[in-house]
Amino acid sequence: MSNEPSAAEEGDAPSSPAPIDKSRRYFLIKATSAVGAIGVAGAAVPFVGSWSPSAKARAAGAPVKIDFSRLQVGERLGPIPAWRGKPIFVLSRSADTIADLEAETDKLADPNSENEAQQPASSQNPWRSQKPEVGIYVGICTHLGCSPQYHPEVEAKPFDANWKGGFFCACHGSKFDLAGRVFKAVPAPDNLQVPPYRFVSDSVIIVGEEEGAA
Repeated sequence: MSNEPSAAEEGDAPSSPAPIDKSRRYFLIKATSAVGAIGVAGAAVPFVGSWSPSAKARAAGAPVKIDFSRLQVGERLGPIPAWRGKPIFVLSRSADTIADLEAETDKLADPNSENEAQQPASSQNPWRSQKPEVGIYVGICTHLGCSPQYHPEVEAKPFDANWKGGFFCACHGSKFDLAGRVFKAVPAPDNLQVPPYRFVSDSVIIVGEEEGAA
């Protein structure tokens, strides 16, 4: 009798498993992971974006508090503080300077601050400030954006033999008095800007908030 298996028995024998394509498995795993990562990142963008201020908010600039308690009469506060990326000049003026600001106006282009865009209503006066003894101005020349130099002394200068003190822009020769009012016949078309500000105390202001703000 033959011991060899019959054809029927051979057909019933289990077949060998097909070899596993490992490279295909790894490709599928990587592809699935990548799709999942993209989905997570897409969901995170709006969430993370909510942490950052809008471009409009960044451009507006937050108010800044300025303490000028150490400022002496005739001085400009230093280091010069900044608001919205612009220098802010804080001056302490003497009684004589205040008197000159009220009297010396014939050489000025806009002595009465008629360009209302250059100062709040509270600063539309001869000294262009809420308090005559304290001046707050944006230290940017209204011609081409240079920063004018501070000249507090009443003395003859190469650019003005009868100088009473003020600001001189060496870039193109524009002159301003100690209230930031521009002289006639110079390149600058307007007075220095007075920023919105309010007093917190006699020696502390917040630039960027109008008087009366909470």
